[in-house]
Amino acid sequence: MRQGAVGQVRLVEHAGRSLVEKRFTDPARHQTEVLALRALAHGALPVPELIKVDPGSILISLLPGDRLDEVGADAGLAGLSASVPLLRSLHEVPAPPGLPAPPDDALIIRRYRAAGGPPLPLSVPAPHRPVFCHGDWTDANLLAVDGRITGVIDWEATHVGDPLRELSRVAWGASRRDPRAFKIIVEAYGADLAEVRSWSAIHAAELWLWFLEAGPPDYLEQLTTELLRWPSAGDVRDTGH
Repeated sequence: MRQGAVGQVRLVEHAGRSLVEKRFTDPARHQTEVLALRALAHGALPVPELIKVDPGSILISLLPGDRLDEVGADAGLAGLSASVPLLRSLHEVPAPPGLPAPPDDALIIRRYRAAGGPPLPLSVPAPHRPVFCHGDWTDANLLAVDGRITGVIDWEATHVGDPLRELSRVAWGASRRDPRAFKIIVEAYGADLAEVRSWSAIHAAELWLWFLEAGPPDYLEQLTTELLRWPSAGDVRDTGH
């Protein structure tokens, strides 16, 4: 079991306990994770207990379970679906003061166009009331035992943002591996399928820019091929603002 991103975390012994030490290169992401874990410390979500905060690092409890990206496809999809009610409950928790603002989607569109990404139906959907968002709710950040979610980890991308944008990011990312995932995840949340799907192109553009800037080149090539097959891609004209 690996709790967290490779290279950022390690198991340590502290006061007779096996804990996870997580290091940060970005002070803002360090502060964001601390704010999020403190805000959720006494709630129902299965999050790590914050044991100690030092400059550039934190000590947190080691949670049980396997990461959903390390189990089989069917088990991973079932786990993601099981996690969606937890995501919805997070969106109902009052966000603590000091969390970052949401991603700038208009800027994402401008950068994507300037970089020459494949044609996409880019526009910023109508916003909803901003809520407490995890920011990276993926199978890599969810732990499970026998299909039950036992941990939601890596809170450094937490922000105050649109709940359907976050839901769509979860559903679109999972649907790249399993086309069944989008509908299953959206229905588990109880949202409108078309409204959630309207965010998909934003996530595609954001991921394409990430691969363009951070690599690896093989991932960028694969995603570019996918986006060139976007429905009616040959007829797409950006409509973003």
